[in-house]
Amino acid sequence: MTPPLTFADASARVDAYISQFREGYFPPLLLMARLTEEAGEVARVIAHEHGKTPKPGEGAGDLELELADLLFVMMCMANERGISLERGFARMMDKVETRDAHRWTRKDGEGA
Repeated sequence: MTPPLTFADASARVDAYISQFREGYFPPLLLMARLTEEAGEVARVIAHEHGKTPKPGEGAGDLELELADLLFVMMCMANERGISLERGFARMMDKVETRDAHRWTRKDGEGA
């Protein structure tokens, strides 16, 4: 069985890949453009799954791969800026688990 992949492991793998090239990471604005492009590709797949007909010759798309593309670009952004996605994710979960603890109706019937 493969051990679970952590954000730190994935980030290191992305960095090892990017670091082999002289160009290195794209500059921040280009990374932002890439992030937007990948988000658009996720949107296209969702649209195709929910009724929009793909253009002739265009497949419905692969949501798993498109989300992974988005994650790759986010990891590039974090690495380029020296930011820990693992720490950021933990902080974000702490925030939503506190702020939104009673915002939604729980399956067990508790909540707002």
